[in-house]
Amino acid sequence: MSTVKNMSNTVFSNKGYTKDELEKIGNSIIYFAEKLPDLSKTKLIKLIYLLDELSVKTYGIPFFDLEYKVWQAGPVNVDIYSELSSGPNLFKDYIKLHFLEQGECYIKPKKKFNDGEFSDNEIELLDTVIKSYGNFSAKKLVELCHRQNTLWYQIAKEKGVLELFENGRLNATDFEIQLSEHIKDDKIKSSLYDDHKEFLNFSKRFKV
Repeated sequence: MSTVKNMSNTVFSNKGYTKDELEKIGNSIIYFAEKLPDLSKTKLIKLIYLLDELSVKTYGIPFFDLEYKVWQAGPVNVDIYSELSSGPNLFKDYIKLHFLEQGECYIKPKKKFNDGEFSDNEIELLDTVIKSYGNFSAKKLVELCHRQNTLWYQIAKEKGVLELFENGRLNATDFEIQLSEHIKDDKIKSSLYDDHKEFLNFSKRFKV
């Protein structure tokens, strides 16, 4: 598969998630939707990335361990983009989509937040993301993710797609963002990250 493509040709993976993973992602989206009445599709996608990024930077462990691709509008998890574009399917028990006449899509909770999958530290991370970025518009969050010190910018520049994004000639790529780059110089956090990834890879063999 080519690493450079248009969104219209994107094949959504919708790869398997465990029940616990779906519960955690679904309830995190509910948490955001309960706190942020203006939660649009683009805004949610950016908040999810920023939450995973903050978790890695703070504890060395990703919040969700999702994959993020370098797209024109910033880091994107393809499965969640698909869910919010043509669903929801995976998260149909957690959220509903509200479309305005202008075509804008907003996310609304379908049930109350369940904190059963969350530690106190994780709730604190959710609140930190809301406090730091909750009042930002989707456009502002995209600009934030495009700053020169971000992994998105570094990869887009390194792979030669930055100009293509800027002039509108490209919407999406398969280039993946490795959040571990944020902690590569921190031996303790890097070790925690590697141990966590090893545990997840092992446990996924028995996912249900």
